[in-house]
Amino acid sequence: MLNHLNNTGERKLALLATTLVNQRRARTVVPPQQPSSGFWFGGGNMIAAPDGSLLLAGRYRNHGDSRTGLGLGERGLELAIFRSTDHGASFSKALGLSKAALNVGDREVLSIEGSALRATADGIELFVSTEKSGIAYPTEFSSFLKPGTGVWTIDVLRAASIEALANAEVSTILQSRDPSVIHMKDPAVYEAANDDTILMFCTHPFCWSSSNTAFAVRAAGKVDFAEPQLGCFPRGPAWDVAITRGTAIVDVPRVGMFQDHQYSLLFYDGGESLRDLEEHQTAVRRPRGYSCEELGGVAYLVDGDLRNIVRLSKHLPMFISPFGTGCSRYVDVLATADAFYTTWQQSQDDLSQPLMLNQVERAEVETLLRSP
Repeated sequence: MLNHLNNTGERKLALLATTLVNQRRARTVVPPQQPSSGFWFGGGNMIAAPDGSLLLAGRYRNHGDSRTGLGLGERGLELAIFRSTDHGASFSKALGLSKAALNVGDREVLSIEGSALRATADGIELFVSTEKSGIAYPTEFSSFLKPGTGVWTIDVLRAASIEALANAEVSTILQSRDPSVIHMKDPAVYEAANDDTILMFCTHPFCWSSSNTAFAVRAAGKVDFAEPQLGCFPRGPAWDVAITRGTAIVDVPRVGMFQDHQYSLLFYDGGESLRDLEEHQTAVRRPRGYSCEELGGVAYLVDGDLRNIVRLSKHLPMFISPFGTGCSRYVDVLATADAFYTTWQQSQDDLSQPLMLNQVERAEVETLLRSP
């Protein structure tokens, strides 16, 4: 890879990542609806609005089991947007969208997953992934679609304001008939240096045996996204062999040894399996990561090239909650002129996953990067 960092550079990026995702320094900003297993809030992002406020999107998830359809719980039941007018000290709810509000024609939403806000010249774009009924698997795999479940696709809503999103049209922009990537979900937005919009997202096959990362590019000034680039970030060799789901890309300040190129951190969720594994009694006890209880990793790219992603957490996860299952996932980072606002879901001793926030001043980050 061109401009691959040396060991010193990679250590600095790893230190920056753990400074942003500081498990002990973070505070809860949005608790789940119940303090128990299967309840969480997150899977979204934070943006700075033109008026200086901070807007935070995510979804409330209540207990449920996707393997049996919706018979065992509500699962992803509401997409919510919060606003802060005091630089992240407090947040108040500005909008809630139910599953029914996100239906597309006769496709009924069964569950809400990841979302991403984007500020535009005309107002707001909201990308959201939902599991919908009314979408069949390809004929040869039709029997694999369990009763009561659906297919995940990614939609967009556009409006002049957050509040106006309540009445916005919901349009599907990413879906697939390819059995290997038929589920598309968890969008994350990255604004490229040339003003292209990059939408990173997760894919699953019809058999739900893995999570993979893909992206689609919308050229500056265009309305539609080009054909997605699939498999840009293959699953890893060890702790992330079953799951590699990119959740955020943030540019590293161009100071010190990072001046000559734009280096960016790519945060991702990983796990060894899709289900909790029974460990051997004499094995080392450690969080292994699995679906809904993923651990966190980080990689980097150079000059916005998502075709060349370098893992910093190659053999072990970078981010593990000190509580509960160890789950630490759905990292998002907002970089402003003054600070970096990092949010993520963090497992607790009660096994819930509230949304955490850690704020790091830009001066602290730049000092870290300039240090020997």
